[in-house]
Amino acid sequence: MACGWVGTLSQASLPRRDHMDDDEYAKLFRRMNPPRVVIDNKASDDATVIQVDSVNKQGTLLEVVQVLTDMNLVIKKAYISSDGGWFMDVFKVIHQDGNKITDTQLLDFIQMRIERNAGWFIPPLRSSVGVMPSDEYTTIELAGTDRPGLLSEVSAVLTDLHCNVVNAEIWTHNTRAAAVIHVTDNTTNSAITDPLRLSTIKHLLCNVVGTNSGSRAAKTVFSSCSDTHRERRLHQIMFDDRDYEGVKKRPRTSRPCVTLTNIDKDYTVVTMRSKDRPKLVFDVVCTLTDMQYVVFHGMVSTEPLEAYQEFYIRHVDGLPINSEAEQERVIQCLEAAIERRTSEGLELELSAEDRVGLLSDITRTFRENSLTIVRAEISTREGKAKDTFYVTDVTGNAVESKIVESIRKEIGVSKLKVKECSVLGTSSRGSQETTIGYLLSNIFKSKPLQ
Repeated sequence: MACGWVGTLSQASLPRRDHMDDDEYAKLFRRMNPPRVVIDNKASDDATVIQVDSVNKQGTLLEVVQVLTDMNLVIKKAYISSDGGWFMDVFKVIHQDGNKITDTQLLDFIQMRIERNAGWFIPPLRSSVGVMPSDEYTTIELAGTDRPGLLSEVSAVLTDLHCNVVNAEIWTHNTRAAAVIHVTDNTTNSAITDPLRLSTIKHLLCNVVGTNSGSRAAKTVFSSCSDTHRERRLHQIMFDDRDYEGVKKRPRTSRPCVTLTNIDKDYTVVTMRSKDRPKLVFDVVCTLTDMQYVVFHGMVSTEPLEAYQEFYIRHVDGLPINSEAEQERVIQCLEAAIERRTSEGLELELSAEDRVGLLSDITRTFRENSLTIVRAEISTREGKAKDTFYVTDVTGNAVESKIVESIRKEIGVSKLKVKECSVLGTSSRGSQETTIGYLLSNIFKSKPLQ
């Protein structure tokens, strides 16, 4: 399937620039040149090829990657090129089952979503803790020091306050924890809007999250934006909470390999090697975007168990990375972005009838059996709860099988299943076949950071 080519409006045909400011001019030019998407199933034997042409704007690459990630597509390869006010991205994608995308309705939907989403304004970083009402549910954002039983305590407080958790995602990394939780009122099944009640919820939850937090206690501020992508918001919360600082020293072979090099054309080349996993490209592009870097060129290549990413970037002010301190910060932040979602632990999946207090009961059972939740995805739909937990023992080690079976019997063997028993760690250095400057090695000459 391929979409037709749409003509573009040249800058010469736009109104005179001296009659409008630069921001208005840029917005008009983007509106008159919407993204163009071509989807081709014949160009590759083993993947669906998606080509996106668009006006070059900070955040557009992230919006495209976000669409593909939200639809659970696997990016096998990608090529990014943008200079002179325009960019062209090419993605080779497959289903999670390893096959091409052949459903025409799905292909049409992908094209529509990319064309609609690419170029939207992306909100800046916001504060890391808040309670935000919407029409359907209330969003609660939390950040603080991680500890065993934290999610259980948060769930218990929400249950006591007559809140039902309908969706949530919880990440932990480097002793920090972040959560985005959607709740409704038990009696009305709708958002909680009463200011006094919202204030009470914030106060009690911050008491729980702030316990034993030391100098980095939970903050208490309201969110100011309602449409930020949930997983992107988790990255923002943890970045704002500085989870990338003070990472425990461990062997280089167990960490992502991130390197930076400056080149003659005043780009900084960022290369990353890590174990491949779902949503890896999104996590990296999300972090670069939120750190105010623009990707001008890049490539992504994944092989069994390993992913290689290479991006030519500048800061939004047009400068490459020029100091060792900035270089170290970028490396730390990208390592954290790769590691936040790579949870070490046993994967447990709960499927059950949803009810008020279900999450509180499940997490209390985990806590009573000395399990620690290192990551969780909570969802409910049409009265059914489908939750995924990644758990370890309180020391961070693997859970004994007899404890798992005891918990399954208590909760219900048919309700709680062991999906995977592996350590989803980060990667080794891998082969040296691909080197820094692979993508544009014939154009640019490398030079060390000054």
